[in-house]
Amino acid sequence: MTYNKENIFAKILRKEIPAKVVYEDEYALAFEDVAPQAPVHILVIPKGDYTDFGDFVQKAPSSMQMGYFKAVQTVANQVSQTGYRLLMNTGKDSGQAVAHYHTHILAGRSFSDKII
Repeated sequence: MTYNKENIFAKILRKEIPAKVVYEDEYALAFEDVAPQAPVHILVIPKGDYTDFGDFVQKAPSSMQMGYFKAVQTVANQVSQTGYRLLMNTGKDSGQAVAHYHTHILAGRSFSDKII
């Protein structure tokens, strides 16, 4: 998969498309999903050109990886004290709709009866 600098998340990073930002640091940007699948549905994207999880792990410097995952944890802890689900899709068959690596944070309800 080739990274397309015109994907919607790249445009959000460049502030060309507005988003309801809930967190930002040097490694990541977190914002509310426009089509939430739970009462709380936040997307966290790294500040870099990574298509999916494998691409991120292979190409991102360790400082970026650590900073990104700390940002995911920070946001998750901010949005829920009772639990949350993290979801990362990779590839077409998983349902990955945007070829910019991202993590979904889902919270605000029980997920104990479902895998997704």
